[in-house]
Amino acid sequence: MRILLIGNYPPDRQESMLRFAALMERELRARGHAVTLLQPKAYTATVARLGLSKWFGYVDKFVLFPRTLKWAKKGFDVVHICDHSNAMYAKHLVGIANVATCHDVLAIKSALGEVPQNTVSSTGKKLQGLIIGGLKMAQYVVCDSAISEVDMLRVTGRSAEDSTVVYLSLNYPYKPKPREEALAVLDRLKFDGRVPYYIHVGGGAWYKNRLGLLEIFDKLQQKLENKATRMLFVGEALGPEMQEYIAARGFKDRVFHLSNVSNDDLEAAYSLSEGLLFPSLQEGFGWPVLEAHSCGCPVYATGRPPMTELGGDAAVYFDPADTSAAAEIVHEALPDREKIVQAGIANVKQFSVDNMIDGYMQAYEHVAAKNKAK
Repeated sequence: MRILLIGNYPPDRQESMLRFAALMERELRARGHAVTLLQPKAYTATVARLGLSKWFGYVDKFVLFPRTLKWAKKGFDVVHICDHSNAMYAKHLVGIANVATCHDVLAIKSALGEVPQNTVSSTGKKLQGLIIGGLKMAQYVVCDSAISEVDMLRVTGRSAEDSTVVYLSLNYPYKPKPREEALAVLDRLKFDGRVPYYIHVGGGAWYKNRLGLLEIFDKLQQKLENKATRMLFVGEALGPEMQEYIAARGFKDRVFHLSNVSNDDLEAAYSLSEGLLFPSLQEGFGWPVLEAHSCGCPVYATGRPPMTELGGDAAVYFDPADTSAAAEIVHEALPDREKIVQAGIANVKQFSVDNMIDGYMQAYEHVAAKNKAK
């Protein structure tokens, strides 16, 4: 099959989306398909003055790239828009079999005023409006999770007949790292993996609920009778509100942060952790749940989808709004650690690259056959 993948604009540095497109390209080629990955080039942004790169990037993405796409799209059996943030390109694919991946609807819901915690600028609302329009025009939409599909269908008014759910696979072969190897990695990062710690992986967006996580950790420490347990944040730096909470509670020496870690570094951090604390309010997918399971790290997460979709019976769930009860649930589950670990390692096997590619091939073949029948 001849497949054109439309990837993201590199200067935007949307790392997870760049990795997803690269993974699709590599695995589809491994199956013998003729694959081309096309991304908007940074023509104007490279010469933009400081502070104007964003606006020049819009020129690259929305003015220049459609001209490139007009000629590049010819000769392919199907075109796959790998990220819904580029769904507006669907209007340039009329008459050509096309599929769009919707990774989440969080920004769209915010733009529609459904998330009071996250205000969106007028420009942001216009951009999300373009994305909604593009999702409406795409011939077929693949969502990363069932909850994302439900939200996508609601905000676009699309028919469920023209969408499906294909769960993502890991983009790195995470596995439990032997203790001594993991300790050596963390020593290099200047973090002592010999003292017990819990881990959180993710950014600082509102829905990650990192302040709520600190409250859960605080109350969990009390239940552990203040044993030397620590909290490791991997991702964006801790914000001012979090810093204030840490200072007020007096456990600055128990909260640590790492950023710009490699996959190998992250594997080590998961492997030695007492557990992943993941109290997200919303997610489109929830990579850390699967990453932690792959590394033999117990998962304690919000009891709502998509966390429950990914974790199944292998994770321990709580209500993030009740931090006292959440801490109690985590504490009560600690004696079952080995059982939880083994369940997680078994659970992650269903999220394989082969299953993901099989799902996308079904979507490609569906739209390709539908177009030929017209």
